Amino acid sequence: MNGPVDVVFDGLTRRDAARCAELESLLFSGDDPWPEAAFVRELAARHNRYVAARVGDTLVGYAGISRLGRVRPFEYEIHTVGVDPAYQGHGIGRAMMTRLLDDVDGAVFLEVRTDNEPAMALYRSLGFVTVGVRKRYYRASGADAFTMRREPA
Repeated sequence: MNGPVDVVFDGLTRRDAARCAELESLLFSGDDPWPEAAFVRELAARHNRYVAARVGDTLVGYAGISRLGRVRPFEYEIHTVGVDPAYQGHGIGRAMMTRLLDDVDGAVFLEVRTDNEPAMALYRSLGFVTVGVRKRYYRASGADAFTMRREPA
């Protein structure tokens, strides 16, 4: 995709679950991509929030966060971030992450493959720092993950 992209951001819905699973299979084929049912469950969970990125009628990106715990100070965990490869490099992932992070009032954690430099660069630019390594975090491929943390704003 060359040139500017007209992207609309809104909430991910149950109707988006099949497309999310399709993108997951494309983006994370070797690392246990989430099936449609996983997205349906996540969208129904009370303390989760998911953002959608759309170009026209096509879902091109999704990102989700979960609030952990029942009392303040809350912590949060980024569950998943995905952008259709045809639309990567246009700031869609950053825009979705910013929307998720703008609404949190506590520390945020995430895991990222240790070989995913573009994602790590994005997360660092948003204030995340590496705090640990999870060996063989991605069971299907055996890949390691960095645990990253962002302090409250």
